[in-house]
Amino acid sequence: MKDGGTSLRFRLLAGTLVWIVATVGIAGWMLQAMFEQHLSRQFHAELATHLNQLAANLELNAAGEPEISHILSDPRLERPYSGLYWQVDRMTTGDGTAQVALLRSRSLWDGELVVPRDRLADGERHEHRVSGPKGESLRMIEQVMHPAEQPGLTLRLIVAADETLLAEPLARFRGLLLAALGLLAGGLALAAVVQVVAGLRPLNRLRDELTRLRDGEQATLAGRHPAEIQPLVDELNSLLARNAEFVERARGQAGNLAHAVKTPLAVMANAAASETGELAELVGSQVAIARQQIDHHLARARSAAAAQVQGRLCAVRPATEGLLRVMQRVHAERDLTLTLADGSEPLVFRGEAQDLQEMLGNLLDNACKWAGSRIHVSAVREDTRLRIDIDDDGAGIAPEDRPNLLQRGRRGDEKVAGSGLGLSIVDELASLYGGHLELLDSPLGGLRARLWLPAGKDTEFNQGDSS
Repeated sequence: MKDGGTSLRFRLLAGTLVWIVATVGIAGWMLQAMFEQHLSRQFHAELATHLNQLAANLELNAAGEPEISHILSDPRLERPYSGLYWQVDRMTTGDGTAQVALLRSRSLWDGELVVPRDRLADGERHEHRVSGPKGESLRMIEQVMHPAEQPGLTLRLIVAADETLLAEPLARFRGLLLAALGLLAGGLALAAVVQVVAGLRPLNRLRDELTRLRDGEQATLAGRHPAEIQPLVDELNSLLARNAEFVERARGQAGNLAHAVKTPLAVMANAAASETGELAELVGSQVAIARQQIDHHLARARSAAAAQVQGRLCAVRPATEGLLRVMQRVHAERDLTLTLADGSEPLVFRGEAQDLQEMLGNLLDNACKWAGSRIHVSAVREDTRLRIDIDDDGAGIAPEDRPNLLQRGRRGDEKVAGSGLGLSIVDELASLYGGHLELLDSPLGGLRARLWLPAGKDTEFNQGDSS
């Protein structure tokens, strides 16, 4: 989105993605913690099972020495340095000192387990972390027992396992969990993007309709929209209708005002024309000035209101051709040649037909008054603007004098009939539509009046319709 506010799409996506990442991250952490806790319990249960087997298979031989009657079931206990070990110590003193490794598993090979010296009650079990035969970290469980055949004999039974046996499955699970949660988060993010894009698509359609409305391709917002947007569309259409109604009412009031004021002025002008003397001349000149000012301000007020109404289009070529025919008749006594450049591209003015006719009419009338014998009109579209050139072969105007001609009431030659309002009205009307008027040198030797106006699209325009 352009500057003016944070993108709604960005805010929706950012909020959704943050929520997805947070939720998936918390879920992953909880699953890992639960699995680690499960592995730890399982690891402890396995050590306890081996310790129970060791106690069940421990017997005293004929010499009163402890021995294992049956090999324990886990084959890792027979494989050197497998990571799973057992050991039997003889407790020799009351302070807990022991004869270490009285019996041991084959997996210990020539090593032994050194465990902390602590006191255990009969049947009590302790857990410790100790170093293994290769320096690895072991988790150990121990228990003391007193054989029934020799109540005074105290044996300490030890089972230990390498903690990598716990860490390796946890690492594998963590990798699988990370991949699964990554896929889940990616899928949810993609779904969120699709949902946001699909959800905002009606706004894109509304924007396109507003663009067509601005370009004059339609007068209202058409079509049905989602329930959340339709009230906005209805309000905009109501606003457009009220605006158009206001413009029509303003036009009517302007016409009524013009009629109400011009009628007394006409009476005064006729009365002054029938009299002679300085007073009659003064009244006549002031009435003429009043008419000029009324025409100027009424035209400006009408056009200022009309320029705010969207959806108005006018075909340039038909309007220009009609004005050329009118000017040919009005200035028939001058035997002028008025031509219009050929053009295959249909040109459309985005605005009121009456305003275009007034601007072109003033420029053509001015050219007819100043031209020697020839006037040429051409029009092209440049991007989103219309460029209309009106050339004459008259005497032209010096560059330093041209800005003065756009001032109200100024004329190039006071001997030429006219109010002096034509060019200023054209420039003001054009400015209401975002355009302007330029006065340049003409290839014909006289003056070129170049008019810039907003261009409408011809795709929705019927060339037979000029409004």
